[in-house]
Amino acid sequence: MAKNQNIINRDDRVMSSVIESIGNTPLVNLSRLTKGLDGQIFAKLDMLNPGFSKKDRAALQIIEEAEQTGLLKPNQPVVELTSGNMGTGLAIVCGIKGYPFIAVMSKGNSEERARMMRALGAEVVLVDQLPNSIPGQVSGGDLALVAKKADELTEQIQAFRADQFERNGNCNAHYLHTGPEIWSQAAGAIDAFCDFVGSGGTLAGVSRYLKEQSGEVKCFAVEPQGAAALQHKEITNPDHPIQGGGYAMADLTFLEGCKLDGYVEVTADETKQYTKRLAREEGIFAGFSSGANIAAAVKLLKGPLKGKNIVVMVCDSGLKYLSTDLWD
Repeated sequence: MAKNQNIINRDDRVMSSVIESIGNTPLVNLSRLTKGLDGQIFAKLDMLNPGFSKKDRAALQIIEEAEQTGLLKPNQPVVELTSGNMGTGLAIVCGIKGYPFIAVMSKGNSEERARMMRALGAEVVLVDQLPNSIPGQVSGGDLALVAKKADELTEQIQAFRADQFERNGNCNAHYLHTGPEIWSQAAGAIDAFCDFVGSGGTLAGVSRYLKEQSGEVKCFAVEPQGAAALQHKEITNPDHPIQGGGYAMADLTFLEGCKLDGYVEVTADETKQYTKRLAREEGIFAGFSSGANIAAAVKLLKGPLKGKNIVVMVCDSGLKYLSTDLWD
């Protein structure tokens, strides 16, 4: 596994590029939001990465592992499907390292994401949604169309496919960096970790590391209510508004063999409520999936994990959702 020492051991020196600032994000006690609850929620502020999301970590790790193994050649184009965050991370990393980058994204994702990727030098290919899909809400069917287009482009231009759903760099980024950061920052006082599942890389990598430190740590997958495919439940709400995950995909490579302790389902209303509370009460301006994580952690504190310490990811910035109904 490739390990970028600059991420873990960064000091106060002048950095040679912005990609050295990826990682080492703060861990914050959400003491205001949890007032009245028995237990604590600690938020890992990955929206403070340069691309405003946790996907910067995966983008860097995937590209560096591909360079080291020879899968990625100098000046070779890079292609990836994205809801916007992985694409932003790849646009930054590829721009610094000199690889042309093409992001393939559904038109159902917020327009801020496409604009940001273009500003960072990426070419953005937008794919129409299915006829019955809801604008602003990307279904599993919509994602399948994006994947097909990304495959076609990769073949046409002989590009390197970053493939966040399959490349080990995604999971490795969180096993090698995010997990150790959390454990160190919390001084090991962690009872549980939960994360909204997109590719599953964060949940798999962090949970693997934390469980290696203590077998008592519980790890939970967060899913949208009505689209709990990981639990093999009937999909009744594939068009939920939580962008970046919950695509009603049951088979995720990174979760194979992942030792999960359970699943937590959250509704769209709960997600929006806690995203707004996170901003108003804690001053943390985040996106849908972060609200989903907070809602799930609150449910755990009110239920089986009463009195415990739970860590969640603040996955991306609320700036990426200004055109959606999240902030209406």
